[in-house]
Amino acid sequence: MSRIGRKPIPVVKGVKIEKKDGIIKVVGPKGELQAIIPSSISIEMNDTEILVKRSSDEKSQKALHGTWRALLQNMINGVSIGYQKKLEIVGVGYKAEVRGKKVQLALGYSHPILFEPPQGIKVEVPIPTNIMISGVDKQLVGQVAAKLRSFRPPEPYKGKGVKYEGEYIRRKAGKAAATAGAKAG
Repeated sequence: MSRIGRKPIPVVKGVKIEKKDGIIKVVGPKGELQAIIPSSISIEMNDTEILVKRSSDEKSQKALHGTWRALLQNMINGVSIGYQKKLEIVGVGYKAEVRGKKVQLALGYSHPILFEPPQGIKVEVPIPTNIMISGVDKQLVGQVAAKLRSFRPPEPYKGKGVKYEGEYIRRKAGKAAATAGAKAG
């Protein structure tokens, strides 16, 4: 049996879970999420916990078992606590600002980049070099953060670009070896 799949999911106070016709709906103080559950996965609920079960011991079923348990846990955490990603912008003249519902990024290109986040995602710019992305859907928050980072990923020579908070960028030496040889000759 899947180690993750067999763990019960504790139900957080203030979160309501409804299962109807293969669709599970999770409603909490931050919002609501819903998902279509595969027919091979069954869900048993009571007041304090949720158990995820599978129909057979096939390899694909074992994978689905753990995956759906994790997805349900993420849904419950999302509607009760929420998810957040932080991005840092590094580079002279690189900045971000909120324009209505859109985010305008100046990342060294000849034109500013306008990005409109999907519904359910909140993007804040507390200072021009930091971006905070928050929402209830863990996958969507991560996807928006990855999209913003993809506009100018950090480069290895000076570290300029958009990076996740706390992300380590491996630096390269650059042309130091070539210039040392030119001076000697």
